[in-house]
Amino acid sequence: MKQDDPTTLGLSSKAFIDAMIILSLIAVLAYLCLRIVTPFLPVMLWGLILAVMIYPLQQSLAKKLGGRQGGASSILVVLGVLLIVGPVAILGASFAEHVREWDTRFENNELSIAQPGPGVAEWPVVGEKVHAIWSQAAADMPKFLEDNREQIEKLTKAGIANAQNVVGMIFLLIGALIVAGIMMAWGESGSKAMLRVIDRVNGPSSGINSQKLVVATIRSVATGVLGVAVIQALLFGIGFVLVGIPAPGVFAMIVLVIGIIQLPALLVALPVIGYLWSAGEASMAVNVFFTIYFLMAGAADNVLKPMLLGRGVEAPMPVILIGALGGMVAGGLIGLFLGAVLLALGYTLFMDWVGDGSTHLVAKADEADHDSADAPVTT
Repeated sequence: MKQDDPTTLGLSSKAFIDAMIILSLIAVLAYLCLRIVTPFLPVMLWGLILAVMIYPLQQSLAKKLGGRQGGASSILVVLGVLLIVGPVAILGASFAEHVREWDTRFENNELSIAQPGPGVAEWPVVGEKVHAIWSQAAADMPKFLEDNREQIEKLTKAGIANAQNVVGMIFLLIGALIVAGIMMAWGESGSKAMLRVIDRVNGPSSGINSQKLVVATIRSVATGVLGVAVIQALLFGIGFVLVGIPAPGVFAMIVLVIGIIQLPALLVALPVIGYLWSAGEASMAVNVFFTIYFLMAGAADNVLKPMLLGRGVEAPMPVILIGALGGMVAGGLIGLFLGAVLLALGYTLFMDWVGDGSTHLVAKADEADHDSADAPVTT
């Protein structure tokens, strides 16, 4: 065929133009669909993550209910909403009561705190500064508040903004639970549809493996990151109640957030231990016991995380942890899961590609050895 054939050039140009028009229309349609779905995307993603996490429990409950998928999903959604709304309502009421009490005492100039113990000044790095600020506040609280009004207002605004974010997250989580219940009710058909999509993108040979990897990674992050954070928050919360720390629920939530963002819980344990020894209200034996308790609770993630994170996943635990941390920095809490999934997928695809190359090299080397063995020996 001649390259300068005008008929051929005309047909090729027409086919190219048709293809570009079709691709442009597909791109516009995809963009419009994305714009429509974007407001619901966080709820849908969280619903999918929760559905993957809870699905084994839903299946076992459905078997006990005679295969009623919808009934099992509804029960789990109702229990999940109650488990979220109940503690949050109690915690919110307690926190509101403390705020109302502090505001009343502030208006009446009745706010006061005890003088710090001498041991506070001996705290490493920040001991002297904390002791000075604490002593100033204990000596004249109204003057201390007036001198630091600007900083206190900034902290108050930040606290209100964080409270609003927490309320938004609670409603988001409730909506995601409802979406997860719907997904679990049609879990089998949804799994098959998702597998067809993955097969189309990744190829039928590795589609099922990719789907299993995504599911295992989400469950691994749920147990290795969120699960460990919840365990530590419970341990600290019990300790706060037994020791008599004011507003123990608030500080337990702080431990939970610290655990989720992968900061050491010792950031909370060490100040609490310092408070125990400086308050001087308990015996030395009690202080020693709770010091050991809080240190062990703060270091529990060092034992639990290697046991739970990365379990059942082909990718190594450091890959899952780096993906979770990097994803959380880039995309917030939901990035905790998306980052781990994407990095695990990328790692396994890369290692499969490397393995295929190594297999070809080994096969060529074996073939060369076989040919050299069959070659006649010449002198």
